[in-house]
Amino acid sequence: MSETQTFATHRRFHPLFHFVLFPLSFLYLIFTLRNLWKVPAPHTAFVALGALVLVMTVFLTRLYALKVQDRLIRLEETLRMQRVLPSDLQARISELRPGQFVGLRFASDDELASLVKTALDEHLGGEAIKKRIQTWRGDYFRV
Repeated sequence: MSETQTFATHRRFHPLFHFVLFPLSFLYLIFTLRNLWKVPAPHTAFVALGALVLVMTVFLTRLYALKVQDRLIRLEETLRMQRVLPSDLQARISELRPGQFVGLRFASDDELASLVKTALDEHLGGEAIKKRIQTWRGDYFRV
């Protein structure tokens, strides 16, 4: 990647999804609901139902991809933590919440132990963890 990832630039937008597919499907739903309001008939109700199913399908497709990504992050970070963390913190890996794994994936190996301890002791969320990272480790393979 040409751009170095930071906290400010780590969010990923997929232009086809975020700026085309979801907005158009949502606009289509609004249009069909408006049409159903103006012309209440079984046909317009069926079209509006189809538009609702389309929006739900688009949304769930993205949600499922992110859930699989979170599971992979948890697996990758567990393996990394088993390699990098001291034994007292390795025993506490199972206490981490999914959002904490997501936040910790950006931490360098050198600061991982201190961030894991802080995250567990202070019950930090993913965003709070990301803000405390000093040496950012980019993740360029996100969905």
